[in-house]
Amino acid sequence: MIIDIHGHYTTAPKALEAWRNRQIAAIKNPSEMPQASELSISDDELRESIEGNQLRLMRERGLDLTIFSPRASFMAHHIGDFQVSSAWAAICNELCYRISRLFPDHFIPAAMLPQSPGADPATCIPELIKCVEEYGNVAINLNPDPSGGHWNSPPLSDRHWYPIYEKMVEYDIPAMIHVSTSCNPSFHTTGAHYLNADTTAFMQCLTSDLFKDFPTLRFVIPHGGGAVPYHWGRFRGLAQEMKKPKLSDHLLNNIFFDTCVYHQPGIDLLARVIPVDNILFASEMIGAVRGIDPETGHSYDDTKRYIEAAHIDPEQRHKIYEANARRVYPRLDAALKAKGR
Repeated sequence: MIIDIHGHYTTAPKALEAWRNRQIAAIKNPSEMPQASELSISDDELRESIEGNQLRLMRERGLDLTIFSPRASFMAHHIGDFQVSSAWAAICNELCYRISRLFPDHFIPAAMLPQSPGADPATCIPELIKCVEEYGNVAINLNPDPSGGHWNSPPLSDRHWYPIYEKMVEYDIPAMIHVSTSCNPSFHTTGAHYLNADTTAFMQCLTSDLFKDFPTLRFVIPHGGGAVPYHWGRFRGLAQEMKKPKLSDHLLNNIFFDTCVYHQPGIDLLARVIPVDNILFASEMIGAVRGIDPETGHSYDDTKRYIEAAHIDPEQRHKIYEANARRVYPRLDAALKAKGR
């Protein structure tokens, strides 16, 4: 089985974006704020949005299951207040849940949290509980920068975030550390802000003792870990200067990296530097990079091709494709075993 741990609903029907635009426009005029009940998307529309897009590519590329969450750039936690974010997150999470019910063999949901700048993360807990207990979500996406590129929230090691971590430990679910749209013109959303955030999240963990407080807490850092694997010596050296334990002891029981690295040399280096037990297969299909690589003639996000071409043995490939995901996402493993998979 091949499990893609990084999928976003980027092809949702246009009605979703239209509702969101109405919501944003009404922030300055609350009397015009749309209700969730005013958004109508049929099951047939959901099927159409998936069958010709994510599901088609999964079948073409030989992928079996995708952990599916709301579109990352659409989270836009910097827009409006907590009530705006809460209504938006609930709608997006319900759509991913409906996709998982329509295509139960191919998609399982992960939750967007209703984060908002300055809001207590504890306000996210009711949505998290609903998504795990009612929707069967196996993970959450946690935005370390709800401000949208201005980074005015405390670091991930701060007790500010502990209410979410406590719930993650209780439910035994990981968080993908994933920012959303950048509203800071200095940082392109997918080319800079995403990769900066991946690197920043890792460094925040390196400089802290977070995992002493939460030894079973698990973070997935997407996009191959940003700069981390490619500057591993720098991070090892910084840890050494700070009198921290070796990174393999200090962080790699709790931090994992995905394979959304869109060229062969990058994947080759990732697999050489990071222990295979800490690498999870992912592609972020129909996401940030959708084009065809003229050097290969294949889609940049067809990451299975890179794993197949990497110099790793079949046992290591099995870990990247399936075994590591089952271990890092225990609720996913339980759901698959319940289905005899």
